[in-house]
Amino acid sequence: MPLYHRLGKIPHKRHTTFRKEDGSLHYEQLFGTIGFDGMSSLMYHLHRPTQVKQIEKTLDIAPRAAVEYNIKSRLLKGLELPSKKDFLESRTVILFNSDVHLALAAPSASQTDYFYKNADADELLFIHKGSGVLKTFMGEIPFEYGDYLLIPRGMIYQIHFDGEDNRLFITESYHPIYTPKRYRNWFGQHLEHSPFCERDFKLPQNLQTHDEKGEFLIKVKKQGQLHQLIYATHPFDVVGWDGYNYPYGFSIHDFEPITGRVHQPPPVHQTFETSAFVVCSFCPRLYDYHPEAIPAPYNHSNIDSDEVLYYVDGDFMSRKNIDQGYISLHPAGIPHGPHPGTYEASIGKKGTEELAVMVDTFKPLQLTQAALKLDDGKYYQSWLE
Repeated sequence: MPLYHRLGKIPHKRHTTFRKEDGSLHYEQLFGTIGFDGMSSLMYHLHRPTQVKQIEKTLDIAPRAAVEYNIKSRLLKGLELPSKKDFLESRTVILFNSDVHLALAAPSASQTDYFYKNADADELLFIHKGSGVLKTFMGEIPFEYGDYLLIPRGMIYQIHFDGEDNRLFITESYHPIYTPKRYRNWFGQHLEHSPFCERDFKLPQNLQTHDEKGEFLIKVKKQGQLHQLIYATHPFDVVGWDGYNYPYGFSIHDFEPITGRVHQPPPVHQTFETSAFVVCSFCPRLYDYHPEAIPAPYNHSNIDSDEVLYYVDGDFMSRKNIDQGYISLHPAGIPHGPHPGTYEASIGKKGTEELAVMVDTFKPLQLTQAALKLDDGKYYQSWLE
């Protein structure tokens, strides 16, 4: 996201002496992407950010395919995933390919006794239920129902919840996640016709600097393994930073839908993009205003992509028997569309209150055993008359 931000104390020039009150130096760290060619930030630590005291056990958490070659449209009842106390243990991958892992999480407690870093992938956390604070070495972001939290790869963080009833839909991307290029001018600023702009972003605030030595557990996900590293100093020891690479939040409720005289295609709902998939937000909106418009989407074939819809709230107008937390999977090459009766019933309607997150992947998705446990088993027959 090309938006400059800074917090805390930083020196006047990059790569120059920046001394503490006792005369010793702060330790500069470049937090960058795509080698030295992508977005980056410069951070200034009280202690060296390299002090690993020991490496403990490693856990294999790579997802396994229960269904590798899927042709069946599926409906997963996401809220039936059992709650677990720990944030990482509650994260359950349901669909995946080599580009993206889609997971559900239902943690009942805050992450307080360890820190976490995904060294391989950007993470996009959608908050379906719950509220709290995302804490990182670059500051804090309060979050609530409907927020996306975009956490760049390599970010060390903790997530603190206000209560026990928390539900998250997580998109873990092995490609950088950006806002759509067509929404931005060649300077990187969001254009006037974009359905959101920089004013809507929730940027890091309240930078907390910890000057602590001891043993600090950081769990690092890398190459499908969860490694446990003990650091000699608190990882949140940053006194200041500036740049373009940092976590931020965006509320789905701040997405301004694009409407027209006739039905608009799914790309108008696009919120994030990568080279391997897109993320869209379906929000409450007025329907098409042509006098003979059919608001329900036309039947279409996902020739090039698997389509995943996470139903958040409201009455999804083209589907029957859909509830909060349900997830539909429409595989590439198989046509789908509105359920029988919904196409006709949409005529003359003035608006919809639906709220959903869609992920369209350009490679087929595989299903895990956890997904099969949530599958209703009959969704693919739901278009029969």
